[in-house]
Amino acid sequence: MGVNPGAALVLAIDAGNSKTDVAVVRAHDGAVLGAARGGGFQPPVTGVEAAVDVLADAVAAAAAAAGLDGPPYAAHVSACLANADLPVEERELADAVRARGWAGSVAVRNDTFALLRAGVEEPRGVAVVCGAGINCVGMRPDGRTARFPALGRISGDWGGGSGLAEEALWWAARAEDGRGEPTELARTLPGHFGLDSMYALIEALHRGRIPAGRRHELTPVLFATGAAGDPVARALVERLAQEVVAMASVALSRLDLLDEEVPVVLGGSVLAARHDQLNPRIAELLAARAPKAVTAVVAEPPVLGAGLLGLDDLGAPARARTGLRACYAAR
Repeated sequence: MGVNPGAALVLAIDAGNSKTDVAVVRAHDGAVLGAARGGGFQPPVTGVEAAVDVLADAVAAAAAAAGLDGPPYAAHVSACLANADLPVEERELADAVRARGWAGSVAVRNDTFALLRAGVEEPRGVAVVCGAGINCVGMRPDGRTARFPALGRISGDWGGGSGLAEEALWWAARAEDGRGEPTELARTLPGHFGLDSMYALIEALHRGRIPAGRRHELTPVLFATGAAGDPVARALVERLAQEVVAMASVALSRLDLLDEEVPVVLGGSVLAARHDQLNPRIAELLAARAPKAVTAVVAEPPVLGAGLLGLDDLGAPARARTGLRACYAAR
């Protein structure tokens, strides 16, 4: 596909720990001219330059699909990146992306902003993501934002799939050896791996017979155990609902949106699963704190949000946002 070299283009990037999505978006109508998927973006593990190399492969593939020669490929890069948890990290990553010469201007944001923008018609609202970890951001059209460091326990976080799995293991271990109250988790967690006791599961995890990366499989077991009525499991799910609402409420308050009709969008694997105990409880608790807030689970891909943010950055016409949404709705 040939592209008018004078056309204003947005290079939209959504990069998570496990994958990267890139889209080349035409700014005047929102058409997606090319797209590609690449590997995970993990600067804390690989270093910044190696992580940006992963982005570069996906960017080059998307540009080739759009028929572009370059770099430069676009007027603007809108990059929403995992592990850009602090403003200083966003600035460092923006410098690294800018150095690649992909576009005339660069904006780097935490990837939770892409989730939020994908789920709202204008840059106004709050998003909570709960996947492996938990995070929350909010924004207003005037550019004001609200966010959290989201660095785990050192920044006051509780929850996320990994945290829930660890909590479930803690309660189940104590139930089996008598230090804690009884819970079916002492049976269902080892049973998931075909083991007959928590002792066997603890040994298997400690000795590496069950890789640490498989611990996330215990989070759905926790929810299933809670749905079957186990009080300990249900209490953990209840605490997660409270944590989601606490983050959302604080973000709304910081943006002076507690008393306004505003979307609160939910995303990430845990919230997208729409657990019967969790999501309705979040809506119930949030209604007490922000009566006009409306919760919804984001179904659209976050790279759409990165593209919409890029169109916002360029001051593109409304028809471009409509066109971009239509492109992803048709996929």
